[in-house]
Amino acid sequence: MKLIGPFKQVVTLANLPLRGKLSDEQLEIIIDGGIVVDHNMIHSIGNFEALKNENPAIEIEQIEGEQVVLPAFVDSHTHICFGGNRANDFAMRNAGKTYLEIAESGGGIWSSVQHTRNASEDELLKTLLERIKFLVELGITTIEIKSGYGLDVENELKMLRIIKKAQESTKATLVPTCLSAHLKPRDFEGSNSEYLEYIITEILPKVKEENLAKRVDIFIEKSAFQPEESKEFLFKTKDLGFEITVHADQFTPGSSRIAVEVGAKSADHLEATIDEDIEFLAQSDTVATALPGASLGLGEKFTPARKLLDAGAIVAIASDWNPGSAPMGNLITQASILATFQKLTTAEVLAGMTFRAAFALNLEDRGVLKAGKKADFVTFKTNNFQNVLYNQGSLKAEHIYIDGNQVS
Repeated sequence: MKLIGPFKQVVTLANLPLRGKLSDEQLEIIIDGGIVVDHNMIHSIGNFEALKNENPAIEIEQIEGEQVVLPAFVDSHTHICFGGNRANDFAMRNAGKTYLEIAESGGGIWSSVQHTRNASEDELLKTLLERIKFLVELGITTIEIKSGYGLDVENELKMLRIIKKAQESTKATLVPTCLSAHLKPRDFEGSNSEYLEYIITEILPKVKEENLAKRVDIFIEKSAFQPEESKEFLFKTKDLGFEITVHADQFTPGSSRIAVEVGAKSADHLEATIDEDIEFLAQSDTVATALPGASLGLGEKFTPARKLLDAGAIVAIASDWNPGSAPMGNLITQASILATFQKLTTAEVLAGMTFRAAFALNLEDRGVLKAGKKADFVTFKTNNFQNVLYNQGSLKAEHIYIDGNQVS
């Protein structure tokens, strides 16, 4: 065992409810605290001097200067395995071009599909590891990563194998998700429903056989897959033994209700969610995941996080880092901006990036500084934890710990 500290403030996020609104007064903050780590788990937390006196022979890892410590962050929705670049999409969109005009000029998701298919495995792995490193340095130690830029057996498996290989080179936890149902590829000869059946019969059995992912996602939208065919696909996917999540209500409402009806772990985006569906989500265990990076990238409205929390929903916040609509990747900046526009408390934002996001990934062993939890935490060189969001991502993480060991 070892004692790490002292920290000016230990913000534990312990004893907070999974769902609904939070006040900052509910936060447990231990002043001049320390964390005792036993192997990869938190053994105990308390006043640093008291912990030292209780364990006079314990190894001490001294923290220099004034620092605060928080549970490490969880990014529960990313698309960071991709080839190419869509800076031209961003420029065209800001110049007033429509989605269709951008797609017709060679941009859009299909552009990323072509670049990803053409990229070598070494190239994809290199850029994926660079993006993982960027996220870890922000204090994010659990990262969901989707496929979805392959859209055929060969290339979807290529992406998922690369994500699996990346796990060998990082101490962060990577959570792969199969998003073959991102959109119907242009080179598939058949209907949307036939492509979804192709995923069920040709792609997912191989994903399961190689243990490449335990989660499946689908984009339900006018430009992708329609509600009824998506619902049928999701039920079949569950029958195959996969957890499911949904890209829901990004531009049009209704698909978040489908996510709840099929028992999805999360419904992500929700920018277009209407009030009656907010209530429907709030009565379920499906996590409502806000993706402010997409709102910023597209110039669209934000997920109604305030209404969702007030209704009692479980709200997570993720980056949606992808080459098209959300190229920033900085979850802390995005969450800080979302808080400003949606009037979210610091407690709500921190919960949305930690234990509530972990719940969306079916990981309940992290996101809280508490005895028995995974020893993943992040420190910042400040005497006030509020500065993390106040500085909107410009206050850099000082140290990142994974399984109780400093990795950065």
